[in-house]
Amino acid sequence: MARFTRAQLEAFHGRLVDDLLGPQVRLLFVGINPGLWTAAVNAHFARRGNRFWPALFAAGITPRLVDASGGMQPDDVELLHQLGIGITNVVPTASARADQLTRAEMRAGAAALAAKVARVRPAVVAVLGLTVYREAFDQPKAAAGEQPQLLAGARLWVLPNPSGLNAHESVASLATAYREAWEAAQP
Repeated sequence: MARFTRAQLEAFHGRLVDDLLGPQVRLLFVGINPGLWTAAVNAHFARRGNRFWPALFAAGITPRLVDASGGMQPDDVELLHQLGIGITNVVPTASARADQLTRAEMRAGAAALAAKVARVRPAVVAVLGLTVYREAFDQPKAAAGEQPQLLAGARLWVLPNPSGLNAHESVASLATAYREAWEAAQP
């Protein structure tokens, strides 16, 4: 596993992380923005303690646990492409914490996400974080779950963020929520 000092990680502030988009995305997971560890290894949800990958495995979405902490392995990327899973972020630039994002960054990210969804054409988009969804999409009363409106033609879900900072969620509760969006994305 890669190791970084705090100073080394800080050097990744503002960096971009490549989207994970295969030829046919059925379910597009949308994080808030990349963390510094994610930027350092150029792999989504890479920080140890993030529950995204354990939740996908617990939900039966992936047949094995993906370890992105040192970067994505080619066989893991291929697996996600075969499953039709894509990953991107509302705000593409890395920061130490999501609360460092401005409303303007989130709103611009929402517009860019809508254009990306129109281009990629997933069946379902799952935004991982209710607070960021409310801010970015100007939906202050939105509730978790499937939304009544589409996003660029895709069904839209707002699901819990897998960060360890989201203490009231567990791998099991995340798995349940993510499984619902996964099932909705199936043909």
